[in-house]
Amino acid sequence: MSATVTRRETARALLDTHGQTYAAQAGIRLRDTPQPLYQLLVLACLLSARIRASVAVDAAHELFEADLRTPRRMQDATWQRRVDALGAGHYRRYDESTSTTLGKGAAFVRERYGGDLRRLREEAAGDPGRMRDLLQELPGIGPAGADIFLREVQGVWPELEPYLDGKAAQGARRLGLPTSAGELAKLVTAPELAVFAAALVRAALDRSVVDDVRKRTGAAAPA
Repeated sequence: MSATVTRRETARALLDTHGQTYAAQAGIRLRDTPQPLYQLLVLACLLSARIRASVAVDAAHELFEADLRTPRRMQDATWQRRVDALGAGHYRRYDESTSTTLGKGAAFVRERYGGDLRRLREEAAGDPGRMRDLLQELPGIGPAGADIFLREVQGVWPELEPYLDGKAAQGARRLGLPTSAGELAKLVTAPELAVFAAALVRAALDRSVVDDVRKRTGAAAPA
């Protein structure tokens, strides 16, 4: 990073060029209500597979377009209906196994939390580590999926802020930014944290994001 480009300028350039949460990209209007929280959980499940993020986002969008937006509707849908929706989003490598996982996950959310993930938040009593553990009890949600959910939901569950995990830190490192959550959080305002986290993850996953930021700031690539 050029000596004349500050960390805040780099952060602002990143937000200006790639500042969108994955939830927004999938068409989720995230609020602290049961339906969008469940939709975010589905998206986190899809994103955590070894598949391009854009494909996972498209598959989530297709599931929601098929009216599979709640745990009840996801569980009640036939296995083939879920497969077809995933296939429409080109999520074909994992479509059959993921259809099964989504059905099991929907059943778990209904049985354990009455279809309302706000109960998971209540059970965790504001403890991010406990939320991460509880999320991993759900079928299809491992450490990566839990991190994705918590990064995105911090915009409506402010006790999580700043949630900037290892993948976000990897993106920060590529951009020449500090890697600690506390230092990164100082570069943006609190309402921007979820968007900033998603943008940092994009920088970790796609070198062209880093190039876009350098072009915008006029920063030179590292020697």
